[in-house]
Amino acid sequence: MAKLIILLFFSLLASATESRLSTDFYSKSCPRFLDIVRDTITTKQITTPTTAAAALRLFFHDCFPNGCDASVLVSSTAFATAERDSSINLSLPGDGFDVVTRAKTALELACPNTVSCSDILAVAARDLLVTVGGPYYEVSLGRRDSRVSKSSLLRADSLPLPSSPISKLVEQFTSRGFSVQEMVALSGAHTIGFSHCKEFTDRVNGTGYNPRFADALRKACSNYKNDPTMSVFNDVMTPNKFDNMYFQNIPKGLGLLESDHGLYSDPRTRPFVELYARDQGRFFKDFARAMQKLSVYGVLTGRRGEIRRRCDAIN
Repeated sequence: MAKLIILLFFSLLASATESRLSTDFYSKSCPRFLDIVRDTITTKQITTPTTAAAALRLFFHDCFPNGCDASVLVSSTAFATAERDSSINLSLPGDGFDVVTRAKTALELACPNTVSCSDILAVAARDLLVTVGGPYYEVSLGRRDSRVSKSSLLRADSLPLPSSPISKLVEQFTSRGFSVQEMVALSGAHTIGFSHCKEFTDRVNGTGYNPRFADALRKACSNYKNDPTMSVFNDVMTPNKFDNMYFQNIPKGLGLLESDHGLYSDPRTRPFVELYARDQGRFFKDFARAMQKLSVYGVLTGRRGEIRRRCDAIN
């Protein structure tokens, strides 16, 4: 009953927020907004194919803790450590930040002080997803940027960890109004991108890993303690294509992270893994809806936020 009340509360809150957002928010104030973002992300993705995964991860790390407010984009100063430099965000790839910065620079030339960084990140993540084969979905616009970004505001459970048990992940998502199925669908973002060896190597000997795959991972990460940047693709079969291969991999013991294996071993999540493994269309549909829902989570509108002149600095 308590979970039902929480889900109802977040549903009502999201509906109230969405009423202040619209897909044509910049139609008059910055009519080329979508074109400028699309041109920027296309150029960046062509030159740096890991950009799509980087932007998706950056978007999630911005939205999930405290809402989609671009607080993760702010750089630290001599007086304050920003979210970006909290321990849980240190592994965020620079290409995600860079593509937002490039889009903001172009937009400030075309429409000064008009488009928020949080809107840029939301649209860039969607457009980059499409470039690697993922589903298109409408993004409501009109977010404002947070005036605060403090590492101290991120709690230990602000973001899911690769080593988190499924019960912990379920708690984190349901407390924010997301269902177990939406959690599994969003986990499908692991079909692109990579993870650093330090996030999984110590657990490769555990249950769930295909023995040959585990051996290959140990060899690939053999020197990770001397080189902490060493990493492995999340989906070893089609690493640069957004598809349902992530869900096909998990039952075969080809999941990379402990949380990936947990999705298959837990009876609450396994049916959705099996569903998405056999039906890519259903995965795409559910992933798109979950991303839409995530994109309006905890957003700021009107005077509650600002439009930054630079995404890495509060005005």
